[in-house]
Amino acid sequence: MDVTYKALADPTRRAILELLRDGDRTAGEIAAEFDIAWPSVSHHLTVLRNANLISAERDGQYIRYSLDTTVIQEIVADLIGLAERRRRRNRVHAP
Repeated sequence: MDVTYKALADPTRRAILELLRDGDRTAGEIAAEFDIAWPSVSHHLTVLRNANLISAERDGQYIRYSLDTTVIQEIVADLIGLAERRRRRNRVHAP
C-alpha cells in the first residue's frame, strides 16, 4: 500500500486519475491536458501503473489508459479501517 499512497501524494498523478475517472484515454490525450514535458507525463503514468492504480492496453499504435477501480476499492477499505481504529483508540483514551 505504501507505493499506492506515494503515487497518490502527487497532485499531477491525482489529476491524471481524475481525467481517467471520466473514461479511458490515450497517453497523448492525457499529455495534452498538462503543461509539462512528455517524459514527465510518461513518468507519472509509469508510477500510477506500478501502483496498480491504472492499467494500459495497446490500441493499435496507441496505448490506452484506464482507471483500476479494484485498487481504489482497496484504498477506501484501508482508509475506513484506519478511521475506525483511530476512533476506537480515541474512545479508549477519552476522559
